[in-house]
Amino acid sequence: MTVLVDSGTKVVVQGITGHQGTVHTVNMKAFGTAVVAGVTPGKGGSQVEGVPVFDSVDDAVRRTGANASCIFVPAPFAKDALLEAVDAGIRLAVVVTEHIPFHDMLVMYHYARSRGARIIGPNCPGIGAPGKSKVGIIPNVVFRPGRVGVISRSGTLTYEIVNGIKERGLGQSTCLGLGGDPVVGTSFVDALPLFEADPETDLVVLVGEIGGTAEEDAAEYIQRHVSKPVVAYVAGRSAPPGKRMGHAGAIIARGKGTAESKLTALRNAGAQVADFPYEIPDLVAARLGASASR
Repeated sequence: MTVLVDSGTKVVVQGITGHQGTVHTVNMKAFGTAVVAGVTPGKGGSQVEGVPVFDSVDDAVRRTGANASCIFVPAPFAKDALLEAVDAGIRLAVVVTEHIPFHDMLVMYHYARSRGARIIGPNCPGIGAPGKSKVGIIPNVVFRPGRVGVISRSGTLTYEIVNGIKERGLGQSTCLGLGGDPVVGTSFVDALPLFEADPETDLVVLVGEIGGTAEEDAAEYIQRHVSKPVVAYVAGRSAPPGKRMGHAGAIIARGKGTAESKLTALRNAGAQVADFPYEIPDLVAARLGASASR
């Protein structure tokens, strides 16, 4: 058992004939992901890296049994791509696309929820379970199979921390990149119960950043519902007051969403908080009682 993806995940890549779609199709296949179809309207009947291309998601699902989508469609068309995927029966959609208009994402979020589908993203690196499946753009080389779950708002920090865990001699059960936009399809509070229930996850690493209240909400959930150890890091401690840093969601308003408020909430919830990203692998090893060395 893993979180959201496993060896039975069959992926359709929406926008497969674009540069990013093609590059990451190759990488997902190299990871071991079953990429069974691609979709680009008007290019049905062609192939990309041995993957058949269809004109619609509905046709791709009916012909291949795809049950997850990875969306590389440009921002102005991402909403329609997601709605099409959900209507075709896709229940897990990883939206890599950035710069999706705020109101488009609101429509996408509520439509997906109404149909029992889950969105990861937008503006996210996706999800990966080493040895099983990856849907998205997280580099293959940072993974190693193990028992550490990772949930992160930051793409680049995800790569750095997951790689650090690997270099420490440990590994990951599932790594989930939530995305850094103000509205995302899956939050920390949505993801934490999945990792709590996963028998292959012994510890959760939570990587947050300034802006919004996602980390404070996560801290409240951890305190009430999470029995597994949590190691946390919050990026943006040095951000000037009122300054947006990085993601669109990393904006502090009226004193809320600061690094200090998030760190305090997480510590009060029992999480062990790292001051710097490079500390996380050692904190994880200590909490797991691992004997692995560098």
